Amino acid sequence: MPVASLKERIAKKGYVLNGYCQMPGAFSAEFYSRCGWDCVTLDLQHGLIGEDMAIQMLQALTASGVMPLCRVGWLDAAIIMKVLDSGSLGVTCPMINTGAQAEQLVRYAKYPPRGERSMGPLRPSMIYGQDYLKTANDFINVFPMVETAEAVKNIEDIVAVDGINGIYIGSGDLAQSMGRPIGREAIDPEVDMAIEHVLQVCLKRDIIVGMMARNAEQAQQFIKRGFKFVGISSDYVAMTTQAKNWVGAVNKAMGHE
Repeated sequence: MPVASLKERIAKKGYVLNGYCQMPGAFSAEFYSRCGWDCVTLDLQHGLIGEDMAIQMLQALTASGVMPLCRVGWLDAAIIMKVLDSGSLGVTCPMINTGAQAEQLVRYAKYPPRGERSMGPLRPSMIYGQDYLKTANDFINVFPMVETAEAVKNIEDIVAVDGINGIYIGSGDLAQSMGRPIGREAIDPEVDMAIEHVLQVCLKRDIIVGMMARNAEQAQQFIKRGFKFVGISSDYVAMTTQAKNWVGAVNKAMGHE
């Protein structure tokens, strides 16, 4: 299977849309990944997906043709190397607050001489080619999450680390870190200023910036603003939101609000 880098995918239309899988299950990952997403990220941080299930879900994503990615729970070499050896083409890692932590993340995700990833790409060599060991460092995507005031302060150091492909902003945790309200409909102005600072620093370095939008309209605003890796929903949110809308609409029409 030929591997298109994330930047190559972005070049086709100027951005990519990313969906999150939070519910464990290969079948749910299969049908969710066929909804038009460019990338789908398995959420091993806040979702209920374990390592064994992640392998099955990555198989479903690979078959659907979307770019398979994973968000891990922490800056942990073992799980980062495990998801990459399972076929993920990138890793998003939460709570990266310093350049030193960003350097650790890159080293865990890259093979020597750049990093210290252990050699054992059983599944990637099968699906991405026998030259995977030689080429993986070029197309594995490494995304630190910027979601604290400390990380915003250190953003120049974080993006200066060789091997960082993008930054994913966690706006909810960032708001909490700054002592600001978590905006449900709109982002708090002070938080938005911090987000804009991160965005501009990244754009100057040609670093991809990602963030989760609350709806399709906000996703369009983010893209126009310069975000190129935009999430809209998780499988859980998509299912529950639509189900509530259907049930509410019928009950309202029948006089049972």
